[in-house]
Amino acid sequence: MLLVQGSAGGTTLTGTLYERGERAPTFRGAPDEDAPYVWVCDEFYEVESGGSEMEIDGRSVNVAFDSPMPRGFDTREQAITAAEEHVRTQFARIGVAPAGVEVEVEKAEPGAEV
Repeated sequence: MLLVQGSAGGTTLTGTLYERGERAPTFRGAPDEDAPYVWVCDEFYEVESGGSEMEIDGRSVNVAFDSPMPRGFDTREQAITAAEEHVRTQFARIGVAPAGVEVEVEKAEPGAEV
């Protein structure tokens, strides 16, 4: 299991990439269980009012969250590329330039809860 983490503007978003042979969570909308790589991460976007308040680059932003959108991939490279793009896109949706998002990919510690 890999954690793909994007950081920008004083906040962080982390998603989970389940690798071949690992058991990805099963829930409505999850990709076919036969997908060798499964990416799961929240989606969020800026709203005028309501949502959760976040501090981004010194400004207050109201953010609403969507349910995680799991996606299946055939190769590790495809999955990591899509995960990195996903994280950058979420920050762009709240006004952070994709180039300003620092993305890290790291192996999750055994037994880590995600």
